[in-house]
Amino acid sequence: MKNMIVLGLIAFPFLAALLLLFTKSEGAKKIAFAASVIEFALAVFAFVQLKQNAVYPELALNLPWIKTIGVNFHVAIDGISMLMVLLTALLVPFIILSSFRSNHENPSLFYSLILIMQMALTGVFTAMDGFLFYVFWELALIPIWFICLMWGSGDRARITLKFFIYTLVGSLFMLAGLIYLYQFTGSGEIGTKEFVGRSFDIKALYAAGASLDPGQQGWIFWAFFLAFAIKMPVFPFHTWQPDTYVAAPTAGTMLLSGIMLKMGTYGLIRWLLPLVPAGVHAWMDTAIILSVIGIVYASCIAIVQKDLKRLIAYSSIAHVGLISAGIFTLTAEGMQGGLMQMISHGINVVGLFFIAEIILSRTSTRQLAELGGIRNVEPQFAVLFLIVLLGSVALPLTSGFVGEFLLINGIYQYSTWVALFAGLTVILGAVYMLRSYQRVMLGETNSVTAGFAPLTFHEKAVLIPIVILIIALGVYPKPLMEIAEPAVKQIISIVGGIK
Repeated sequence: MKNMIVLGLIAFPFLAALLLLFTKSEGAKKIAFAASVIEFALAVFAFVQLKQNAVYPELALNLPWIKTIGVNFHVAIDGISMLMVLLTALLVPFIILSSFRSNHENPSLFYSLILIMQMALTGVFTAMDGFLFYVFWELALIPIWFICLMWGSGDRARITLKFFIYTLVGSLFMLAGLIYLYQFTGSGEIGTKEFVGRSFDIKALYAAGASLDPGQQGWIFWAFFLAFAIKMPVFPFHTWQPDTYVAAPTAGTMLLSGIMLKMGTYGLIRWLLPLVPAGVHAWMDTAIILSVIGIVYASCIAIVQKDLKRLIAYSSIAHVGLISAGIFTLTAEGMQGGLMQMISHGINVVGLFFIAEIILSRTSTRQLAELGGIRNVEPQFAVLFLIVLLGSVALPLTSGFVGEFLLINGIYQYSTWVALFAGLTVILGAVYMLRSYQRVMLGETNSVTAGFAPLTFHEKAVLIPIVILIIALGVYPKPLMEIAEPAVKQIISIVGGIK
């Protein structure tokens, strides 16, 4: 029973997506939303099952797939995977519900692509076979590329092509690293009884990586780091992100920022760190410096942005830079903080992009200079916006504070000076977010914002739960931290702490 939970989490969205392709357009959104709610219920059930036995998790399925090259359909959920699966299952219903008012052409295909992407994302977060991980990794790129290309805006063809090429090239580096490691997984002489065949199993790859000399591990480090750094993205591999986030439809932007970038940060924890520990220790300083540069750079660029959606896009680069730096400190605080901030950032950024969409739908602009005084005509929206914003700037008792506190704590253990620069994300984040709120919501109402309509039922159904989650996770993050702790300790024991 328990080993089928993981398979169900992967297979159900795919089956629902196939059903949508044969559904009339009018009912597609309702079926997609119902399917996403069922998926979330299944993820909660998995969470409860795992919480009963988080040290030796039994939520795993390992079946032979391509025996000739040692590939298995090996999927499993431990505490780290559980948080990412839960985040994915939580956000997809919000993303689908937020698009109910949008008049998408061919909604059956649109929502089907969202569910296929959910399937691929869940596969990425549960794959325990390197080949299978790569398959799901690449599969996640296809539906989001079609979503951005078919329903995006502006110069979407050029922008989505750049996004596709960027991420594909990074993925090819990772594939090369996997194939190289695969060569070292067999033991004994080929053709003898003592020979144990090559395998893409995660433990076999861990052992293969650890057997390499530091120089070889360094090359493998960069092969994987490039793939993950582009996906997050980390400076200087971020140039595809702002344009793609702005050109994508709001649902696509939410998928990219709320969930897809977590593929990169998750990849650091699950694959890169334990795969080549000597390579990590050799290059962690460089990775942390690049991450911190990204924090300061993206924050400064966000301050001068005039478009609200682009501002939020740059703020995402700053937040993910802090997550990356914290993970590379190789401390329990940094890794736990990274996981908590991945959850918090996903919830916050989906809320912020939805708020930007609400404003655009009523005023036909996202330019900060053209807005103002919305609070005067829609105070309820102003309150919800403010709480989401405060979660983003890590106010105490919000979800953002838990992750950022642990991250900066972990970075401080690594270096006081680096922590000083990384901590600028708190100050600069407050500057650009509060200034944007002031320009959009406060001041005098003008001709653009005077007719700002009240929130609809569907909009409230998205924003109010997000606000509740921001506060609830800020007040009581213990269940999430507890379930991840055993897996985090295991990763740290493999890679080793700060030397």
